[in-house]
Amino acid sequence: MAGANLAQQTYDLCNEGMIANRGTRGRKGALVTLSSEDGDDIVISTDIHGQRLNFEQLVEIADLANNPRRHLLMQEVCHGGPTYPDGRGCMSHLVLEDVIRLKTEFPDRFHFILSNHELAEVMDFPIAKGNRMLNLQFRCGIEQMYGELAEEVRHRYVDFLLSCPLAVRLENGVFISHSAPEGVDRDGFDTEILNRNRLSADDMKPGGAAFQLVWGRDFRPRNAQVFAELVDAEILIHGHEPCKDGFHVPNNQQIILDCCGPNPVYVIIPIADAITHRDVVERIQSLN
Repeated sequence: MAGANLAQQTYDLCNEGMIANRGTRGRKGALVTLSSEDGDDIVISTDIHGQRLNFEQLVEIADLANNPRRHLLMQEVCHGGPTYPDGRGCMSHLVLEDVIRLKTEFPDRFHFILSNHELAEVMDFPIAKGNRMLNLQFRCGIEQMYGELAEEVRHRYVDFLLSCPLAVRLENGVFISHSAPEGVDRDGFDTEILNRNRLSADDMKPGGAAFQLVWGRDFRPRNAQVFAELVDAEILIHGHEPCKDGFHVPNNQQIILDCCGPNPVYVIIPIADAITHRDVVERIQSLN
């Protein structure tokens, strides 16, 4: 169990990560926009869910220290992966700490966007999977590491998560978010959420725009088309949906990647150079 000194280091780390998130070059509101001035290419991954090996492989592939014109985007590390020896606590909170550390090291070139599992931690929104309460396991893991200081540490995690952007848009028309809202073609979508510097509780509750953006599972072509038009994009890259083969192409605008399943994948694409939907699909690579 960690002592007060390590807990203080974690508090400080979360605060530094929050400052780095807010000050990311190209960020306006909850959206980061990248152009040719910011870099050449970007490594995009999706759901990691505590899979440390996948996380470390992606960091190695991006090699940001030796590729000063490259960016790396990750999402959804909470819930899943190894547990502490007694099986009660989830160790994914340590991967979240590594994410925060990476943000402090590369504040303008590492991007961690908000997902539904992180939002669930922020809002105490229960998620169950395989007869397990994932939020409870996550908190048990923090407690095993930090003991009586666990709740304060969790609050610091939440502060960092609240500072994360909702999406990244590339100059070439690629828009990366955890998912896309459902029924946009019927009900519309409040894209003003992308311009807000702070998300409100209403934004993050069921029915709120942030909740819709990270929880939606609507892969109809018309829905994708209307959403893409609203966010000024040609290609949409998401996670959120498990993919047996590592990726799924539900229509000619959306591409779903999965970085925690049996066939984890990632993709490296240019930030500004023109690229087609087919080009993105052909660039998808396996981590295995």
